Amino acid sequence: MVAEDFLAEMAHSSAQRSRAAQRMLPLADLEQRVRARLAVGERPRPLSLSPDGFDVIAEVKFSSPSAGKLAATASPAEAAQRARNYAAAGACAISVLTEPRHFRGSLDHLRAVAAAVDVPVMRKDFLVDPYQVWEAREAGASGVLLIARILDDRSLAQMVQAAHAAGMFVLLEAFDKEDLERTSILLDENDAWFGTLLVGVNGRDLATLEVDPDRHLELAPSLPWGIPAVAESGLADAFDAARARRAGYELALVGTALMRAADPWEVVGAMRTAGAEAQRARE
Repeated sequence: MVAEDFLAEMAHSSAQRSRAAQRMLPLADLEQRVRARLAVGERPRPLSLSPDGFDVIAEVKFSSPSAGKLAATASPAEAAQRARNYAAAGACAISVLTEPRHFRGSLDHLRAVAAAVDVPVMRKDFLVDPYQVWEAREAGASGVLLIARILDDRSLAQMVQAAHAAGMFVLLEAFDKEDLERTSILLDENDAWFGTLLVGVNGRDLATLEVDPDRHLELAPSLPWGIPAVAESGLADAFDAARARRAGYELALVGTALMRAADPWEVVGAMRTAGAEAQRARE
């Protein structure tokens, strides 16, 4: 299966999950529930970036199409423990996969992680409906990842607006220059989004589902100005972190390498240190 087919399959499956959830709890009721919590001060944890110039968003995922199973078990308790380890190592946020079929994820994982750590938690999935943004917030998420490639401009704007209304941050994920150009146009048209947005470049090649080690560097000149940039996929160690920071990325989203690491604490620390050193060399 090529990646375009994979993305289409994931978007279709995500829409089905959203429709099923709305039959159980309609959007109006879900949104009212979240807004009631906001009204009494139950707000998402803010994303705080390091003044040293480089951060790691550490990801909890139990499987992936490219890597297969990444852990023997996939319980919410296991997700929470991994998240605690990542947060203790200095991760600025925890990303949680909630897609069930290929990533063995669920909203229960998101809830468990959000309850276990003091840093913000981001829902990562193939989200296609604003309902899923409110759903993420209700489960404890402070942010969501949105994939530009599977959303038209209108849908993307609606979902970012939902996140903005819920007080959440958004990581807008791009695969190529066209995705980044669309993102830049949307940002130019919506000044209120600045301050709550990150822009990510996924280094996975859409034709093969393999990581392209040069994609982050190739697309760095097209990154929107003034928005923190996240290097996604393929970063495994301090060398990769330094390389990304030199290219202009302020954060790395790291999943598979941490799930496989014997000591994820050491990996997160080494990446943060290397990225900060590369930033100082740029100054």
